[in-house]
Amino acid sequence: MRLAFMGSPDFAVPALLALHTAGHEIAAVWCQPPRPAGRGQAVRRCAVHVAADRLGLPVRTPARLRQATEEHEAFAALGLDAAVVAAYGLILPPAMLDAPKRGCLNIHASLLPRWRGAAPIQAAILHGDAASGVTIMRMDPGLDTGPMLLAESVPIPSRATAAALHDVLSDLGARLILRALLEAPAPVPQPAEGATYAPRLTRADGRIDWTAPADALDRRVRAFDPWPGAWTILGGEVLKILAAEADPAPVAQAAPGTALDAGLRIACGAGSLRLVRVQVAGRAALDAHAFLRGHPVPAGTSLGP
Repeated sequence: MRLAFMGSPDFAVPALLALHTAGHEIAAVWCQPPRPAGRGQAVRRCAVHVAADRLGLPVRTPARLRQATEEHEAFAALGLDAAVVAAYGLILPPAMLDAPKRGCLNIHASLLPRWRGAAPIQAAILHGDAASGVTIMRMDPGLDTGPMLLAESVPIPSRATAAALHDVLSDLGARLILRALLEAPAPVPQPAEGATYAPRLTRADGRIDWTAPADALDRRVRAFDPWPGAWTILGGEVLKILAAEADPAPVAQAAPGTALDAGLRIACGAGSLRLVRVQVAGRAALDAHAFLRGHPVPAGTSLGP
């Protein structure tokens, strides 16, 4: 089948590789343009760009699509059977959505209509969902509102991080898109009720509000691993919280954000959160006991706000 592939981050790479290995003709790849990244701000290609270059596939990296008529024309000129879209990062205009014979098929990392939007993996963990999954959807002009072709669920383990769930769903998406192209299942409209939204995350979303319950903060730490990361302020420095454990037992006479002992157990709005692995910005990540050898945090120390 003659395809275009549109994706940018690591999540999309297994699908691109699976389509190529299965013998589909990938006429072109669209992804986000190279941008400065890392401490040195060197210009880097996104993960899909790197993979496409290794496969010898032509790559296009427009910064915008809505008014980019040259991209619309180039896309239509390919004579595509379908386009496969996975975490591309740009909204496709109607001129592109309508060009392929079988439309544009999106690999979405949730069980639609739950968690439409940019951060479904993080949202599922943040809200304590018991299961997640992947939906293959035929795209329409709405935000993840198109009819569904296939869906498969997976349980979310009790201590899962977004990083771990990401890898499971990425591989599942690669398998499901091959099935969708082979089987051409009939599209099914999404249910009219039950839609939820997972907006794009920013670094500010990772800041810990110690007035929240400990179990919610535990989910937040796991949901924001690896990005945007959970963090607080300790002694005027940003302290990243890489792993933590909640204790729901009531805490008496301690303001939220106060260290309860010398072992990084912090009072929350309900219960307490023990910090298991932390990192001061710009330094190595350390287990709590190693961190405390060089950075004592006595009981009564305030973290935050």
